[in-house]
Amino acid sequence: MSTMVTIHPAPAGMQGAITLPGDKSISHRSVMFAAIAQGESHIRNCSGGGDNRSTIGAFRTLGVDITQSGTEVHVKGRGWSGLHPPPQTIDCGNSGTTMRLLSGLLAARPFLARLDGDESLRGRPMGRVIGPLTDMGADIVSESGGSRAPLQITGKPLHGICYRSAVASAQVKSAIVLAGLQASGTTTIWEPVRSRDHTERMLPSFGVHLDVRGTEISIAGGQELRAFDVEVPGDLSSAAFFMGAALIIPGSELHVRGVGLNPTRTGVLDVLRAMSGSITVQNLREMCGEPVGDLLVRPSPLHGIDMDGELVVRAIDEIPLVAVVAAFAKGTTTIRGAEELRVKESDRLHALAVTLSTLGARITELPDGLIIEGGHELHGGRVDSFGDHRIAMALSIAGLAGTGAVMIEKAESVGISFPNFYSLVRDLTGPTTTTGHA
Repeated sequence: MSTMVTIHPAPAGMQGAITLPGDKSISHRSVMFAAIAQGESHIRNCSGGGDNRSTIGAFRTLGVDITQSGTEVHVKGRGWSGLHPPPQTIDCGNSGTTMRLLSGLLAARPFLARLDGDESLRGRPMGRVIGPLTDMGADIVSESGGSRAPLQITGKPLHGICYRSAVASAQVKSAIVLAGLQASGTTTIWEPVRSRDHTERMLPSFGVHLDVRGTEISIAGGQELRAFDVEVPGDLSSAAFFMGAALIIPGSELHVRGVGLNPTRTGVLDVLRAMSGSITVQNLREMCGEPVGDLLVRPSPLHGIDMDGELVVRAIDEIPLVAVVAAFAKGTTTIRGAEELRVKESDRLHALAVTLSTLGARITELPDGLIIEGGHELHGGRVDSFGDHRIAMALSIAGLAGTGAVMIEKAESVGISFPNFYSLVRDLTGPTTTTGHA
């Protein structure tokens, strides 16, 4: 059932301190690596979003004993050979990470597995994973006859390859790494720029040896994983929405505690600082191989920037928030090289152009990006989130910073990554800024 939430302006600003749910990308990998490791692993602060629940459900279907209490997850790893043939289709829900990484993980398992998901996931391309895995000897068939889900994977012996990826994609890279761990010989992956490196950072803790040289990774086959306890840092992508609100709403002062600051993920910090945003990093430390810190964010007079290349790759998930912030900045912001956003949970470039225009922004949709002319107040209106969690959260920030109420359809989509998003908004801006429930 579709749910509508109304966001009202927050004249008192965004005030307070928050601790964010566990990083979604790290939570996925923690569960996966623990499931194929030998021994029992404990995961603390695991994300409770729908995508991560899909990963947990997938491994339960494969016979892995996983118990959960709040944000703590206990996994009794079965090793590679302990995974069971799935008695039913593995439901990946809305999670592209679950489907793509499972494709690599299951490509060498000696049984048939069928992967499927919701309508949104069925519409997303899987060819960029199917191609290199097929080169390694995998047998993956798209039931649609193209490169989309549902996928049938028949486990086969794999061999290592040297793969030059045309795009920087952490999901593609991780799928090949998981296949390479089971392959004969060595697998080498090269990316044009470095994508998120959570896989490379975490695998050594599970006993895996890999060689990382710039944008190239080499991994020898035949490696087993051993159990390891993981504490997941707070999710920077989720924090970004609150940070953006604190920068553009007068009177704000926001403290964000224990958030992940992996350099491949801090593109949004670089973008907001380039726009003259006041963001201070405090108490920098390390957690499970990941840099972690606290952030202090205050309102700032922002200006537009040109954003492309590696910066887009490093901030790809936060571009919906950047587009909203840019609407409140002085001058023009141009985003190029972001065509990847057209194959996310929605066509995010189109969704942002349509919804922000409805609210009064001056925004032009490009084939690979957006042009946003800042300095024009956003007013209220009724907009569709396109069932996309990041679009829904970005529109919420537009409502808090604008001059009128914003009514967001399909607001329940925030549950994919951030189930308690709206309750935190109320905690930080006041109980009357959000009406309706999602």
